[in-house]
This record gives sequence, structure tokens and C-alpha cells, in this order.
Amino acid sequence: MKSERSLGFHCKRGPLALTFLLAVCAMPAAAQVSPNEILNPDLKALEQTYFQQLIGINQSIAKIKFPFPFYPSRYVGLDPAKQAEADSRGLEFVRFQDRVILKVSGNYNAAYNPLRLTQNERAATTFRAVIVPILQAVAAALPEDIACDGMGFEIAHHTRSDRNSYEFEGKETLVVVFDRADAWAMSRASSDATRQEILNRSKVFVSGVDFGLSLTERDPLNVQTLPRSIPAKPDATSTARSSTLTSHSVLLKPVNPAPVAAPSAAPSAPAPASARAEPRPAAEASAEPASLPVADPPPATEADADRLDEKYQSQLGALAKEGAAKFHFVAYAPPTFVLFHEQIALQMTLKNSLQFGAAKGSIYKRAAQSFDLFLAPLLKDISERISPDVEFQLYDFCVLNRLSPPTKESSEAIEFICPRVALKKFVDAEITNQQLLDQSIVLVNGVRIALNLQLVE
Repeated sequence: MKSERSLGFHCKRGPLALTFLLAVCAMPAAAQVSPNEILNPDLKALEQTYFQQLIGINQSIAKIKFPFPFYPSRYVGLDPAKQAEADSRGLEFVRFQDRVILKVSGNYNAAYNPLRLTQNERAATTFRAVIVPILQAVAAALPEDIACDGMGFEIAHHTRSDRNSYEFEGKETLVVVFDRADAWAMSRASSDATRQEILNRSKVFVSGVDFGLSLTERDPLNVQTLPRSIPAKPDATSTARSSTLTSHSVLLKPVNPAPVAAPSAAPSAPAPASARAEPRPAAEASAEPASLPVADPPPATEADADRLDEKYQSQLGALAKEGAAKFHFVAYAPPTFVLFHEQIALQMTLKNSLQFGAAKGSIYKRAAQSFDLFLAPLLKDISERISPDVEFQLYDFCVLNRLSPPTKESSEAIEFICPRVALKKFVDAEITNQQLLDQSIVLVNGVRIALNLQLVE
């Protein structure tokens, strides 16, 4: 049984670490997501049915001669130095806007010059060089009546330019989602006119923004004039949200999704004065039962944390893999759910990239710098990987500091235990870093401290 919360430098360990290590060891041999990792029964059944074909598609993609190196990957936007060792299982059945989609994702190491090519031209080049040949390989290996709704591609490429004697490099992600019939029609298309007609009714995003990709023009088309065939938002009754955490990619969760209007029947949205009904007679009004106060939720238990660990085991493993590549997660303490003050916390352990001096220096200054310079810039990306449907109340970020020169006390653990609601407001720029910390608990080697960022400058 795990403790309510952990102290010291390791912060949290559990059986998930063994599962994660076994999964990593198995990846090079299979090069394909295992059906056992998929919780959704419909997606799992598809993965089992077409497992051998998906392995064959991976092999076919490896034989394609791309203009620049292409690495299939479960996560896009990785630095080139980390792509070879990243999770290379880029084929997976996922939910997208209440539809079942076969997702193909990867990193394309083309570095386009934005001063020479427009964003539309860069996206069109990646579409021709990467998506079209892979789509043809997929369509050749799978039956046209495959039991899914469509096919989606998520491809990241680079932009690079020299300006005023300094070099700038960025990343862009192209996402294209076809209906099933259109995917096979695109694989057989022989002219740009036919391809453009299919693209106009498909979903296209560039870096999370709805995009009217043009294959022949310099600038994109007006999205508002295109006959998009895939719904713009999921149905409110969709079960797709329960599997959002499976991939944590732009395909499933756009970086800047368009705001979705609340349903008209939402009880929390008061009607404007002009639209309110006339007052009813007192006798009629008194017949309606008075609303009862909402009861506080019962305190969480260790069993609740264990249940979440088991329920989201494969997703936590995927988050651990991505976190090791992008967020400085330590390998020996993967993300897990813990109990803190009768609330569930999602705990993540990170190795600080900052270098500090001797242990006798100010712990307050190290804590402030660890938050402002190291942790805070990562919080938006990390929080966007987590589905809002996962039932927990706190984030527990355990930052491990290495002090120099090495001594008996050359390490320390600083924990930032932040309410989930407050952290969301912080990453949305609704509150300041100090306001977030004022609502949080900060521990240094298990001892709580008060942290005022301005006072330690």
C-alpha cells in the first residue's frame, strides 16, 4: 500500500515503473501500439483486428524515400536529436470529434525558410512529400470498408531563418483528417484539382488552427467558404472525451481550439433580463421544491488513488515517455496519483535543468528560481496533455535540484502542490505566478515554506 504522500528526493515510486520499462523494451520489436495498452473497447478491437496490417504499414513507411528524414512517432514536435529514441509507434486508432480515426503521426526533418515559403506553401510541401505517399501505403494495406470513420495525419516540420545575424528556428504541425471514403479517393487521385476538392471538405489544421490548405496558391483558402465534412465540435453526448488522454496530441486536442458555446440549457448560465419569464403567482411558485445546497465531496482515500493509477496505467506510461523527452521527467519515478490532505494529486517528478551553488545558499531563492525559470514555462504544455475528465484535484510537481560542489547534502526536492483550478487560471494568464503560489503548498525536503517571489529577488 502506498503512503499518503512521499518525502525526500524520489517523491514517488510504484509498480507502474516496471510496466513502463517493459513497454519501452518491447517497442523496438513491435513498432506498433499493443492492443493491451488501449482502454477503449472499440479502439482495442480495431487494434487487434488490424494489428498485423499496421505492422506491415510501419515497414512500408520505412521503405519510402522522403526528401528529408521522416520518423514515425507517437508524439510530434520533438527535437531531431531525440527523435530516434522516442516512441516510434506512429499508427494508432483514436477518437477525434466523436469519430474513430486511424491516426498517422511523425516528425519530418525538413527545415523550411519562412522568408521564402509562406505557411500555406510549407504545409502544401509537407502534404505532398509525406502525407500523400504514406496515405497510399496505408490504403494499399487496409480494406476500403475498414470499420472506422476516417484517417488522420499529424506531421511536424521545422522552420528556420537567419535574421539580423541570429538564427531562428520554430516548429509547425500539419493535421489533415479525411473521411474514410475520401482517404481512399485521395490515395487514387492523380491531379491537384481532385486532391484540392477532397481537401476542401476535409479537416485541416496548422499548429492547431483551422486552415484552408491550397495546393496551388501561395496563400491559404478562406476556411469559412469550404464545405467541411467532419463536424466542427464533438457531440455533447460523445464518449470520445473518455479517451482524450490516450494520445495527448494536437490531433486529439488542438493547441488553440475554438471556444465552444455552452448548450442553451446549461443551468449555470443565467438568462438575460429581457428573456426571463414573467413572475409566477406565489401559490404556483411555492409548489416548486427549494434547491438543496450541494454537499461537499467525500474525502479521497488511498484506494481512490490506486483506482486512478490502474484506470490510466497506459496513459501514465505514455505521459512518462513524453515527459522524459520534453519535460525533464526522471525515469525512476513516472507520473502517478497520490493522496495529499484527503485529495487526489497527480504527481510528476522533474530534474531541474538549472545549476545551483552550495546547499548553504538560500532555499527560498532556489525555490523561486526553480518555479519561475524552470517549472512555470513547462506548465502550459504539461497541463494540456491531461484530459479534463480525469478525476483529481491537485498537481504535485516534485522538482529535484542538484547542488554543487557535491557534498553529503548536495540534493534537495522542492514540491509545488497546486490546485488544479488555480493552475488552469495561471496557464490561461488569468492570475500571476505569485497568486498561484499563494493558493499552493511549497515543500522543501518535506518542510513547508512560505514563498514570496519578489522578496527573494
